[in-house]
Amino acid sequence: MSLLLYRLGRTAYRRPWAFVAVWFLVLGAVVGLALANGGGKISSSVTIDGTQSQDVTDRLRAELPDAAGGQGTLVFTVPQGDRLDSGERAEGIADAATSIAGLGTVADRSARPDTDPAATPRAPDDASEPSGIRPLVVDGTPVPGVLVSQDGSVAMLQIQFTEQVQDLPDGTVEEVTALAEDATAGTGVDVLTTESLKPIHAPVGGHEAIGLGVAALVLLITLGSLRAAGLPLLTALTGVGIGLGGAFALSQSITMTTATPVLALMVGLAVGIDYALFIVNRQRRFILTQGLPAEEAAARSVGTAGSAVLFAGVTVVIALTGLSLIGITFLTTMALVAAATVVLAVLVALTLLPALLGLAGERIASAKARARGATLTVEEHRHLAHRWSGAVVRHRWLAIVGVVAVLGLAAVPVSDISLGMPNGSTANLDTDERQAYDAITRGFGEGYNAPLVVVATPEAGSRLAQQDVARISTTLEDTPDVKAVSLMGADPDGGTAIFTVIPEEGPDAVSTSDLVDTLRANGPTLTAPEGVTLGVTGLTAVNIDISEKLADVMPLYIAIVVALSLVVLLLVFRSVVIPLKATLGFLLSIGATFGVVTAVFQWGWLKDLFGFDTTGPILSFLPIMVTGILYGLAMDYEMFLVSSMREAHVHGHRGRDAIVHGFDQASRVVVAAAIIMVSVFAGFIFSEDPMIKQFGLALAVGILVDAFLVRMTLVPAVMSVLGETAWWLPRRLAAVLPNRDVEGDQLKRHLRRQPEQEKRPLRALPAHRPRHEAPLVAAGPAATPNGNGHHREGALSMAFQIPPSRKGLP
Repeated sequence: MSLLLYRLGRTAYRRPWAFVAVWFLVLGAVVGLALANGGGKISSSVTIDGTQSQDVTDRLRAELPDAAGGQGTLVFTVPQGDRLDSGERAEGIADAATSIAGLGTVADRSARPDTDPAATPRAPDDASEPSGIRPLVVDGTPVPGVLVSQDGSVAMLQIQFTEQVQDLPDGTVEEVTALAEDATAGTGVDVLTTESLKPIHAPVGGHEAIGLGVAALVLLITLGSLRAAGLPLLTALTGVGIGLGGAFALSQSITMTTATPVLALMVGLAVGIDYALFIVNRQRRFILTQGLPAEEAAARSVGTAGSAVLFAGVTVVIALTGLSLIGITFLTTMALVAAATVVLAVLVALTLLPALLGLAGERIASAKARARGATLTVEEHRHLAHRWSGAVVRHRWLAIVGVVAVLGLAAVPVSDISLGMPNGSTANLDTDERQAYDAITRGFGEGYNAPLVVVATPEAGSRLAQQDVARISTTLEDTPDVKAVSLMGADPDGGTAIFTVIPEEGPDAVSTSDLVDTLRANGPTLTAPEGVTLGVTGLTAVNIDISEKLADVMPLYIAIVVALSLVVLLLVFRSVVIPLKATLGFLLSIGATFGVVTAVFQWGWLKDLFGFDTTGPILSFLPIMVTGILYGLAMDYEMFLVSSMREAHVHGHRGRDAIVHGFDQASRVVVAAAIIMVSVFAGFIFSEDPMIKQFGLALAVGILVDAFLVRMTLVPAVMSVLGETAWWLPRRLAAVLPNRDVEGDQLKRHLRRQPEQEKRPLRALPAHRPRHEAPLVAAGPAATPNGNGHHREGALSMAFQIPPSRKGLP
């Protein structure tokens, strides 16, 4: 593998314009397709095929198309102490309702006035006290679909669309809101849109620039050159541009949620910058510490660091594509789009990056840097890294116990984690959806924010008579935790009846979830006619089903991803122990990550610091998505750090010396890569979208914990405890297991055999080449096999000679 990548890197370096032209033609093509496709189509809702709520919705679409559409609510409010149920305010609300009802995307109520979805609330236990909720009346006529609170300060218009909200033509939601605002203009009435009518757009804003700014600074400090620092940013943006452009170009055929492009942007930028950093950093090391010309250094960096990049990318892709095996469509789409950006990041790093290095030529390293051999920062870091790894190895048990204790304590809040989907109650206080939620709660009760759609269906060959429908409605009203029931629609042939059921509490309440289960489980006993079944759907029921389904498949997903990734790590490290150690370390990281996320978003710790004022449940699909992403990224750092230790072990270092030596070589770039990735993810914490906030914090904390506590501290400590056992591989397994050559042994043997003239660069070296730079030599001492079936190098580990003054530098 290393030899193949070496040749690929050299070809790209020698023919840079061909590779650059191909990549930018691809970028232009996908962006053009996306623009021609109207910029792409995304949805704010998620569904899961096979759940009861989705099955009921699909059946309604076939039997009662008008009633199967989505529902939305507009809320009208006036200042406290004012009323809106009379005069010009009431007339304005009535005009708004009439104008909206005239839209072609809104179901026609006039054909069935007896099935007005405005629910008639059940009287409280004390029947002498009326609830006070009533329809809005103008000129003696009730306005269809409009309810008014007891004090007359809040009204809500319930809208029944002909299609699900996400399937409506572009601009429909904005048109509905505009009609309501125009009709009530000048009356002092405020129009608020609920979460169900929230405008659909990808929550991408300027916060991404924060992470990119920090990443650029870290790259500049790490690489010591503005030219070198710009290359990882350029290649990462190219890969992300192609990935997102392709996703939007296909979005008319596949449904993308609002989180899909943002998640792909997060992951694509993070891995794209990191993978390019690994290769550019390795090239500069070859130039500065071994005196290689830029072309040879670029080819060798692609052959060595590129191998680790390739397998690291494969691990991330496996973790993401594993989501497709659990059969949840919207998660599959999110995972595949993110995985595509990772694949592109790897391909760009292995082809476009060496081509750009070819355009930079010898200017990639300044004369001053060449003269010194390495910057002061490198020397200081190596000294710090050596001291850190040495201290961890010496006090290994203290390090192990300390890290496990800290991460275990951070994981404690996970025991209280609550999963749910976003709704108005979780939005910030200054948003329309939160103000609408609070207004509905104040005027009607929290349950009106969580309406359920209950569908009564008789068995084949039977029909529902009018008295049957009335009996079912009465029985539903008497069900515990039900506040109100209304008939929403009925099949004229008696095939299906649809009810709106208002629970006592809100969408996140346990009682609401229990009510859904009760209606489904006790349908035959709740309905007087024999053979009638009850199905429950609606946004609230859909979200409950999603949360339960994701919780059920989480263990299966973890098992699938861990099994597949263990195979990849076994191939890379040719060790049984290291993949198991890596996975156990990840479990500590993920526990601490979800503990911090629960403490911040559910308990409210440091919420003001992160720019939100409302606590709520953790996003239902966050644990499964974050687990997949973090597992892949954590194995990246395991790959680069432990492969460096393995390389030291293969090349003659033994025991703790191999651990310290490998750590010294890899830690600087791993630290820089982790800081970059944390910065990119942390920039999304300040998004206005609560979903993106949670993803940004979870991924930033996960990388911070895994890179610095697990990989940089726990790994060297555990490796020093394991000693030579860490590299144990059963002899029979070693015989059948292919050697992927991540350490680049095949490349080194090739370079020793390669004629001197084939190693010369196409361009002459610059005149400022340091005088003390040692010349390349054709070959080194013969390699001798060691006990592990690998080759042990002599003083010359590659086909060049390291100057004495450079030994000991990274």
